[in-house]
Amino acid sequence: MSQLFAYENPWEAVVDYLDHIGVQEVFGLPSDDLGFLESLETKSKSRMILCKDQRNAVFMAVGHAMESEKPGVCVVGKGPALTNALTGLLEAKSLAAPLILIATGTRINRLGTKAFQELDQRSLVQPLVKWSYRVDHPDRLCWALEKGALLAVNGTPGPVYIEIPEQMFEEKIPRKKPWEPLIVRRFLPDETSMAQSLQLIRASNRPLLLLGGGMRKSKARSEIIRFTEQWGAALFVTASGRGAVPEDHPLFCGLAGLYATEPIRRLWKETDLVVVLGSRLEETATFGWEQMNPKATLIQVNIEPDDWSLEYPGMHMLGDGGLVVEGWLKEIKEEPLVQNQEWIKNIQVYRRELFQKANEHLKNARTDPFIHVAEILDVVDRIVTKDRILVQENGLQDMWSYFYPYYSCGGEGGAVLPSDQTSLGFGAAAVAGVKLAVKERPVIAWIGDGAFQLFKSDLKTVVEQKIPIMYIVLKNGGYGWLQHQWNQQEHHSSEHSRYHFTSPPDHFQWGVDHPQIECLEIIGKTQLEQTLQQAYQFQLKGKTVVVEIPVQLGDIPPGMQAIEGDFPGKEHVTIGN
Repeated sequence: MSQLFAYENPWEAVVDYLDHIGVQEVFGLPSDDLGFLESLETKSKSRMILCKDQRNAVFMAVGHAMESEKPGVCVVGKGPALTNALTGLLEAKSLAAPLILIATGTRINRLGTKAFQELDQRSLVQPLVKWSYRVDHPDRLCWALEKGALLAVNGTPGPVYIEIPEQMFEEKIPRKKPWEPLIVRRFLPDETSMAQSLQLIRASNRPLLLLGGGMRKSKARSEIIRFTEQWGAALFVTASGRGAVPEDHPLFCGLAGLYATEPIRRLWKETDLVVVLGSRLEETATFGWEQMNPKATLIQVNIEPDDWSLEYPGMHMLGDGGLVVEGWLKEIKEEPLVQNQEWIKNIQVYRRELFQKANEHLKNARTDPFIHVAEILDVVDRIVTKDRILVQENGLQDMWSYFYPYYSCGGEGGAVLPSDQTSLGFGAAAVAGVKLAVKERPVIAWIGDGAFQLFKSDLKTVVEQKIPIMYIVLKNGGYGWLQHQWNQQEHHSSEHSRYHFTSPPDHFQWGVDHPQIECLEIIGKTQLEQTLQQAYQFQLKGKTVVVEIPVQLGDIPPGMQAIEGDFPGKEHVTIGN
């Protein structure tokens, strides 16, 4: 094939391809070769968010990918720069976030000579990516960029890795054909599976629909709601599935597994059919399923077989969840489903009880002199517009936001949460990418002080890049989850223990003196609403705002009081006929 075009260097090819697929922001910290920045400056209108820490850079790229519906892109150097990015890759793979990580590598004629920062980088990243490739010939770069992006967004989305060794910087890069469009392919299961699943749906009297992270950006949102209503199903999401459906819908019952509390858990004990769309059914999503009706059947719909959980019996369908629902609706149109009105009544009764319990907790909290996390969430809900996006961590206190209805995305809002890996600092960094992706929508980082301390090297990055975010920092003195577990051990509960995971939550000095940042501290309950309102106004004016709020270590979400390790308890689940 004859040459269509030649780039002066690899970075010009990379920048041109990223422009072609619509990438407007790139995150990272380039190597000593600054050719990527030079190419951005001269060949593109896109910008690079220069980070202080590669870990934060990958988190930001993941956050951007989760809201932009384009691959997040991160560019780093070699050796320790690459190893510092690995936690971000772990989170991207677990979240199924489309990500392209581009790193430099040791030149080919120096491999095995103990060259400066030499490392077998592909061996390190291989378990954490869908695909990796080292470009050792100029002819292969354009191909690698297209293949990497295609794999990142198709099937189960995820990270890919492209390594450009140093000798390539001296080469011109040929492109032999026009760039291919980046298209996400969707497909239906086979006709037999569609027919068999619909038979189970028609036979169900107490249906439950669970949406995972694979449905967050589904084009079939309205069809999912219509199907839920026609079927009369209780509607749940996993933590990573938040935002897939309006959470103010009368059939919405909150999060599944670890974050489902009484009385909503009763629905899982009573259901006879659970349809799961776009979820790998990780441990947090299935926590407590040993109490599920043993005669319940599962239908799992995923776009890759590896995402099916074979722990549970039932049907396994290979296809896009949104297309499957659309296919069911076409058949249902000809023969409507028969709703179980008693089941729908139970859903309404349990939801009402759930809201009553939350309201009672909030009422009691307001009589306490200390600030309760539920009170903070209540103020956020009242003062920030309903299209807000909450970017979360998974610490002891910030976990309150996972428990519906203490926090609800409502009908217009969204949420970005860490995966089951719960990498500390993910939300604090990812929020920057989320905000850049959603433009004018308000974005709030809901994080603990331990996570914020880990991220703080890039707070200045956020400020200097003029990314208007409200950071709500819950201060319990550090790593509250670990301290809470330590305190539960009778012989460790004394304040005289040699080991502490928290320290008195003093006012933090974040080390950023800039007109684009406002740092506010709430001391007492009477300041709460006024200060958060002030912070929100600063954000609307384009500023980064940090609001520090003291919280109590004992302010634990429902059902989380008796923590054992990572979970309140351990169990292995067996269900089925």
